[in-house]
Amino acid sequence: MVATNEDGAASEPEYDEAAIRFLGVLWGEGYLSPGGPAEVDRVLAGVDLKGRRVLDFGCGAGGITLHIARSQGPAEIVGYDVEQPVVERARTAAVTQGLSSIARFVSSPPGSLPFGDDEFDIVFSKDAMIHVPDKQALFAELFRVLKPGGVFAASDWLIGHDGEPSPDMKDYIAAEGLSFGMASSRHYLRAMAVAGFVDCTAESRNIWYREVARGELARLKGPLYDEAVAAVGEAYVEKNIRTWTAMQKVLDSGEHCPTHLRASKPAAGERL
Repeated sequence: MVATNEDGAASEPEYDEAAIRFLGVLWGEGYLSPGGPAEVDRVLAGVDLKGRRVLDFGCGAGGITLHIARSQGPAEIVGYDVEQPVVERARTAAVTQGLSSIARFVSSPPGSLPFGDDEFDIVFSKDAMIHVPDKQALFAELFRVLKPGGVFAASDWLIGHDGEPSPDMKDYIAAEGLSFGMASSRHYLRAMAVAGFVDCTAESRNIWYREVARGELARLKGPLYDEAVAAVGEAYVEKNIRTWTAMQKVLDSGEHCPTHLRASKPAAGERL
């Protein structure tokens, strides 16, 4: 996703070529969030995508979108992101992998989504909503583009409370240097309900990711170090080792809570 200035205008992309290359080494080609295909499949567990139209909100470099296109049998999946560099990378990957007839990618400035009402059977997102500070506006848009009876299935990076972030959390966010609009599960669930979603649930994945992140940090310091340095340079890798070290503190404390989210849009005629 992308940062915005105070007037709402988009600033420089946060996920540039160096970020894409670095995260590709750590998480897999085309992935800008952790867990790989297995975690994507867990987010979508029990959701039938066969023959459906799917929106991947905050698709990044397209690795997840193309995994879903390849493995879940949608009629079409549209990857959406506000950052043009990652969308261009995703379009190229779709052609290379022979998936451009199923997966297409769209970019637009932050704000209203460039889709009509009731366009998608499924709205999916993987760790991208953190970059949107106004959760109520976000969920109103996701609700709008979802068909009646449709499913919202996502994961995102949440904070474990509604209070002031701890000094450790502030240190971690500063180390990331990204536009993090973190909020609690209670805040997310309230915004989802206000938008009109029903059957809203949130499941913390903190225990899972705190151990995964510990392994990522060990790999960055060890077997992946030379490969990462070759991709992006030593200074970039050392900066991210410091970031992962800061992140581990807030994962271990429970303040950083990767979370699965699930809801649905009432079917036509169904009472809200």
